Amino acid sequence: MPSDKYYNKMSNEPNNTSSIISKVWSFMTVLRDDGVGYGDYLEQLTYLLFLKMADEFSRPPYNRQLPIPLEYNWQSLTEKRGAELEVHYSILLRELSQSRGILGQIFTKSQNKIQDPAKLYRLIDMIDKEQWSTMGADIKGKIYEGLLEKNAEDTKSGAGQYFTPRALIRAMVACVRPEPMKTIADPACGTGGFFLAAYDFIADPQHYTLDREQKEFLKHQTFFGNEIVAGTRRMALMNLFLHNIGDFESDNFISPADALISDSGLRVDYVLANPPFGKKSSMTFTNDEGEQDTEDLTYNRSDFWVSTSNKQLNFVQHIKTLLKSTGVAAVVLPDNVLFEGGAGETIRKKLLETTNLHTILRLPTGIFYKQGVKANVLFFDNQSASREPWTKEIWFYDFRTNIHFTLKKNPLKYEDLQDFIACYKPGNLQRRQETYHPETNPEGRWRKFSYTDIVTRDKTSLDISWLKDDSLTDLDNLPDPDVLAFEIIENLEAGIESFKEIMGEIGGR
Repeated sequence: MPSDKYYNKMSNEPNNTSSIISKVWSFMTVLRDDGVGYGDYLEQLTYLLFLKMADEFSRPPYNRQLPIPLEYNWQSLTEKRGAELEVHYSILLRELSQSRGILGQIFTKSQNKIQDPAKLYRLIDMIDKEQWSTMGADIKGKIYEGLLEKNAEDTKSGAGQYFTPRALIRAMVACVRPEPMKTIADPACGTGGFFLAAYDFIADPQHYTLDREQKEFLKHQTFFGNEIVAGTRRMALMNLFLHNIGDFESDNFISPADALISDSGLRVDYVLANPPFGKKSSMTFTNDEGEQDTEDLTYNRSDFWVSTSNKQLNFVQHIKTLLKSTGVAAVVLPDNVLFEGGAGETIRKKLLETTNLHTILRLPTGIFYKQGVKANVLFFDNQSASREPWTKEIWFYDFRTNIHFTLKKNPLKYEDLQDFIACYKPGNLQRRQETYHPETNPEGRWRKFSYTDIVTRDKTSLDISWLKDDSLTDLDNLPDPDVLAFEIIENLEAGIESFKEIMGEIGGR
């Protein structure tokens, strides 16, 4: 069941909305007793909601001609019961998966995960009783986003790696301030969180007053993504669809292709991304002995500065390629990107030379669903070719030292990032002022370092901290025991991940 904070968010909604949300959630509880997880429930809900909304749009006052065969439309499901319904639903999923456009994309590799025909009928009946097409996008979106978040929290599903904390996404978008009639890409888009936050920012009347052309562009031509995991990509497509991005007949704007394989030629105004965690790009194959084996993937691309099997370093290079000469990027990257030698050092130097890498936000632990992750947000502006390095100074905000979050008891909130946003000075970077001062405020979290300061560091390391860790010096002011325990687990898991990578490299030689 959802947490109290989720219901509290809904408390101001009209009663019928709260009722719909309650129904959707309570049915999840019924299915969990049958072993149906959040991810499977989300998938079935996606298939059925899509068909129900298509049915509504095919009727007055819309009267739209939609590419769903009569024998596999919503009506065909509501007329059947028992074993006949179960058989028909399975055939319907298989047939629609072969369709063109977004219909086929939604139903790709679809399967019936609800084995009890009575419960399947109850779910269909619940959806059938509501008018989804007239429901606000914010309401439909909240229902779906809530399920996505619960799915991410379910550690057994592993879905957390595709779910970036929404508070962090909102803060990144607030800093970048995307504008109407400009394009936005996320080469590892997960369930589409960055797209939704950018859409909400641009559509907000407090930011812009959009004319008809701008609204059309925002809905159909703004977003470009990649997601190689079929189930996650399906959720992203439906998430965007429910939030009023795209349409039944719109082009597919989330590609199933691996973004790193080649330069597609796409150039965009903004890249907002959190590439998947895990350093190595690899492929699994069956060796001569018939055993499963893995092999490091190195992408040989002429537009890359260096060839490496490090996934994050490849994403940095790919994102640089994606940007127009005036493009802007905000990217979540793990600590190893800041200090790793070899290819890492080469890429950092090139990034400093060819873009204005102006800001690094050091993130706290305990905010990601995948534990053991220490990450940062890098903000950089692409530039045209120049003999002189474009980066003159980098501003660091240390949001990690002496800051403690946990996913349940003390989750990251948008308000927690307000000080960073204020220091960032969105749209007015030249007015920035340090809060750090060696004498008057050595605990200031906002500090700048010159290009010379950076390039004279060993390996051009961007792994910089200056604040004292209170837990090492003040034993009377330690964090709560559960926070300490969580940090110990995070550090152990980070160490285990590093050790696995070392063993993998040794085994691969």
